[in-house]
Amino acid sequence: MAALLNKINDAMKDAMRAKAKDRLGTIRLLTAAIKQYQVDNRVEDVADDTVLAILDKMVKQRRESIKAFQEAGREELAAIEQAEIEVLSDFLPTPLTDEEIAELITAAIAQSGAESMRDMGKVMAILKPQLQGRADMGAVSGKIKAQLS
Repeated sequence: MAALLNKINDAMKDAMRAKAKDRLGTIRLLTAAIKQYQVDNRVEDVADDTVLAILDKMVKQRRESIKAFQEAGREELAAIEQAEIEVLSDFLPTPLTDEEIAELITAAIAQSGAESMRDMGKVMAILKPQLQGRADMGAVSGKIKAQLS
């Protein structure tokens, strides 16, 4: 079993013991998403990078929900989504700084030999494993476009 999955299971047990209902609910949503991945892909063990991808997706969904709730004036629902992001972030690796991201982008462009926007896929293929769970890929994509244009 993956180390990250063990950490998630331990956190769920701790939340149960502490009777932290909201935290437990969010962790259960995460474990349900992981189990759904296992069923959909017919796998028993899930690697840490797959769990990170699931976590990334869940955080991104919540950020989009927060934006929609705030536009609709539903601050109480946005606060719930923000609390879920904080719980999910406990399992993500430390985010990279803007300088670190810029260095990785520059190195990836040099490594791939990218010269124009047509080569963006090559750059993203190099960066995605390095940045998974550590940076917002949408923002990274914008920075790559700025450097390639």
